[in-house]
Amino acid sequence: MVHRVLGAACALSLVLLAAASARAQSAQNAAPADAQALRAAIDDLKKDFDQRLALLEARLAAVEKGGAQPAAATPTTGATGASVSNAKVFNPDMAVIGDFLGALGRTNIDPANGVTPLPALQMHESEASFQAAVDPYARADFFVSFGEHGVDLEEGFVTFASLPGGLLTKVGKMRAAFGKVNTLHNHVLPWTDRPLVINNLAGGEDGIDDAGISVARLIPNPWFFLEATGQIFRGDSGPDETPLFKTSRRGQASYVGRLRGYQDLSESTNIDLGVSVSRGYNASGIPQGVDDLTTRLVGVDATLRWKPLRRSIYQSFVARSEMIWSRREQLNGVQNASGFYVSGDYQFARRWFAGVRFDGADRADNALLRDTGGSVILTYWPSEFSQVRSQYRRTNYAIGPAANEFLFQFVFSIGAHGAHVF
Repeated sequence: MVHRVLGAACALSLVLLAAASARAQSAQNAAPADAQALRAAIDDLKKDFDQRLALLEARLAAVEKGGAQPAAATPTTGATGASVSNAKVFNPDMAVIGDFLGALGRTNIDPANGVTPLPALQMHESEASFQAAVDPYARADFFVSFGEHGVDLEEGFVTFASLPGGLLTKVGKMRAAFGKVNTLHNHVLPWTDRPLVINNLAGGEDGIDDAGISVARLIPNPWFFLEATGQIFRGDSGPDETPLFKTSRRGQASYVGRLRGYQDLSESTNIDLGVSVSRGYNASGIPQGVDDLTTRLVGVDATLRWKPLRRSIYQSFVARSEMIWSRREQLNGVQNASGFYVSGDYQFARRWFAGVRFDGADRADNALLRDTGGSVILTYWPSEFSQVRSQYRRTNYAIGPAANEFLFQFVFSIGAHGAHVF
């Protein structure tokens, strides 16, 4: 740092002295009427040089003592940019996203369904994010969720992008790379809720979200993008009332593996395919003293995107589908359940999107019971910082009458929020 400051001072001195010499030489050859103006210009140049040299000497002294560098009395554009850049090192990107949710209509409140009816109005979630580079080799991302009844660390992890072997490593609490919906935060979902297959088989809104280590690597090949991910977690995922995975002692970790492929089909169309597996211990036998019963999940997902280049801000289409198979060991036997969803979202104007979704899933703890449903969604985006969404949802539960509900959502954000998983 000291050498760079000295070098800059010397270079600046030479440039200014050369300029002064050139102007002085011109002054000798100029007409007497211009002599006074030239002397004034040289005096201004010398004054500016003295000020800059004094500032550089002060900064050099501060660096040698390990103190803060003094700011220029009258900062230029470059100095202001440097100040902003330096401040960025100590201040991460921060944002707050609000998710307001309302519900109208008749729902199914039969206790046998294990469904908690949505309140008429609620501030469903407020997410605060803090994201920044730790150093040239790592970055940190924290997402804190504030609900009406508590605070939770949704995700908080550090990512090392330049480890040997081309490994992308994450350490901390994170959403597992199982399928597509599990990786998404609430405010980036294309619906106001999560599909039945996620609620019944994959832990619902909480999903596979746990403390652990993730390692991913690109698999080179001449045909398409291919990525393999392996993750190990503590073993606790899902809501506290009905956990997907539950550990009762050390060593009962849960595991997730995923293979994802991506390919451009044309200049406006691409497809994303994935296969995921997961294994962990469940809580079905813990009250009876049996803690070695497991749950295994296998999932496949597909996403097709279309966005024409010439009308990309006015038209687009995204089709999504995901299927999950569950094998859950219980004291009364093994339950083999399955479920799916398929959806399509079409952008028909600059700020308007319309979508449909069909889904169905067995119950993880009783595969003889199956729920089905369908939704119609309309979304309006005033800007990239807010959206208004309405959704008509009909759910045919295995027990009790069908539920017909109208859901509406307002999502809004302030601050700099980084991009989510593509």
